[in-house]
Amino acid sequence: MGVVRVFLGLGSNLGDRLGNLERGLGILGERIRLVKVSSIYETEPWGVVEQPAFLNCVVEGETADSPEGVLGILKEAERLVGRKFTFEWGPRVFDADLLFYGSRIVNLPDLKVPHPRMQERAFVLVPMAEIAPDFRHPMLGMTVEAMAARVGGREGVRWFAYAPELVGDGFPPSRE
Repeated sequence: MGVVRVFLGLGSNLGDRLGNLERGLGILGERIRLVKVSSIYETEPWGVVEQPAFLNCVVEGETADSPEGVLGILKEAERLVGRKFTFEWGPRVFDADLLFYGSRIVNLPDLKVPHPRMQERAFVLVPMAEIAPDFRHPMLGMTVEAMAARVGGREGVRWFAYAPELVGDGFPPSRE
């Protein structure tokens, strides 16, 4: 199959939010080649709003794993960082979502790619537009930059910090 470009959405709103993201990035980097990491953004909760603010970022990576394999890596990283299921859209120590798997469309019971609600989520589109503005949604035909310009809730996405500097290819992230 070869190497595929993937985009991952990461978030945390419990405990040491920045530390949780840094730990999750380190775990993911052991299995997926991390190419770019957006800045970290503090974001208002989406869906269930009565919970702490999130820290979010988007990661571009490369992998030879299947979409299902990437999902397994993400779930294992969530577990290792300490995620316990609360309820849908509830608070979490660490959350990792597969946003895009190249331009492939995946429709399985436990995995939908592109992520089915990403075009509604400023907390995904704003950081992704920072690192991949020209990436085109394979179903909608729009660039990430165009989706980010249209999405509601951008005012609830505030720059927080540059991504943690990690060891490996692509780090530290570009400070352009």
